[in-house]
Parts: sequence; C-alpha cells; structure tokens
Amino acid sequence: MLSRWIFNRTKESPFGNFIVLAFLIVQALDGTLTYVGLATIGKVVEGNPLVASLMAGFGLGLGLTGAKLFAASLGIALHIFGAHRLVAALTAFYLASAIFPWVAVLAILS
Repeated sequence: MLSRWIFNRTKESPFGNFIVLAFLIVQALDGTLTYVGLATIGKVVEGNPLVASLMAGFGLGLGLTGAKLFAASLGIALHIFGAHRLVAALTAFYLASAIFPWVAVLAILS
C-alpha cells in the first residue's frame, strides 16, 4: 500500500513537474543559506555528517555544491521513476528542517 502511494507512476504529471521544480529550488536555497550562514558564523556546524565531511575535505563552497548537486540528481531520479509524492515529502522536510531554521538564524544574526 505504501509503495503504491509513493510511486504514482504517471509519466506526465503537472504535480510531479511542479514538485520536482520546487525540490530543486529548495535544494538551491538550502545550499545558499547554508553557505551564507556558515560564512557568517565563521565555523562549520553542519548537522549532516556526510555534508560536514565533504565541506571539511573540499572546502565550504565545493563541498556544499557537490552535496546539493548530488541531492538534486537523486530528486530528479525519483521524479523520473514517478515518485512524485516522495519528492513532495522530501521538499516539505527540507523546508521544515533546513530552510526555515536557516532563515531564523540569519534573521537573528543580521
């Protein structure tokens, strides 16, 4: 039942097209806000250990760019496979756990 909810296999879906675009915008916002926030704070305090290790190994900009490009490509793959509702859930998750907290932190810091 859950599999049928996640994978609504419609090839052309206005909802799917909208939500993958929203996912890509949220990924770009997350990368930008994370970069600005960490540059403002002056130290790496990334909650995701994989992204933190990428930033430690390749630097703030390149590490974040690589992580966001990888996440975007996975979101596009889910869209191609018809997992539009899963992409929508991930978009909502990123808004709640990454975008809104960074906006609040940056509002406090400015």
